Amino acid sequence: MSKFVVAVDGPSGSGKSSVCKEAARRLGFGYLDTGAGYRAFSIHAQGKDLDTALTTFDYDITLDPTDVRVTLSGRDVTAEIRTPLVAELVIPISREEKVRKLQREDAQRRIAECPNHGVIVEGRDITTVVAPDAQVRLLLTADPQVRVTRRNGDATESEANLLARDSSDSKVAQFLSPADGVTVIDTTSLDFEQSVQALMDEIAKVWK
Repeated sequence: MSKFVVAVDGPSGSGKSSVCKEAARRLGFGYLDTGAGYRAFSIHAQGKDLDTALTTFDYDITLDPTDVRVTLSGRDVTAEIRTPLVAELVIPISREEKVRKLQREDAQRRIAECPNHGVIVEGRDITTVVAPDAQVRLLLTADPQVRVTRRNGDATESEANLLARDSSDSKVAQFLSPADGVTVIDTTSLDFEQSVQALMDEIAKVWK
C-alpha cells in the first residue's frame, strides 16, 4: 500500500505543530515539521556565505511524533531552534530560494523514507509544492489576534516577529489562503482537543 500523506499549511500560531503532532501520534503516523529545517539552517548559516552554508548543512529530524528531535552536525538543537533569536534569524533565511529548494527536497525525501504507513507534514507551501498530490490537503488557520495570543503563551517569539514572519513568508509561499482542492480548518473558536478532532475528521473522510 502506498504511503498516506496529509499535507498541512498554515500561519504561525494556528496550531499546526501541536495539532498535527497529536493527530499523528493517535493515528500511528509519522510527523514532519518542515519549519524546523529552516530554523536549523538559520543557526548553521551564521558566519557563513550562503553557498557554503548550503553545501555543509548536516541536519536531521526524527519523524516520531512522540519524540521529535532536531540535530545539526550531530548536535541536539531541538530547544535552540525555538528561541526568540532563531525566530528572528529565520525570517530572511526562509526567503532565499536556494534555501527553500533545499528544504523542499529534504522534506520530499523524508516523506518517501518515512517508515510509517502514513505521515502528516506541516509548514509552508506543503499543499502546493512539497506534497501537492497528498491524499489530504488542509489549511489550518485562525484569526491573527488568536494566533498572536497562542504564540505569546508559548513565549517563543514576539507579536512583531510572528506577524513579520508571516508577511515575509507569504511573499514566497502560499499558506494564508487555500489553493484549489485544499480544505480549510479554522481553529479560532476551537480548543486543542477540538482542533485535533477536526483534523482527524478530515483525514477519516479519506483514510480507511
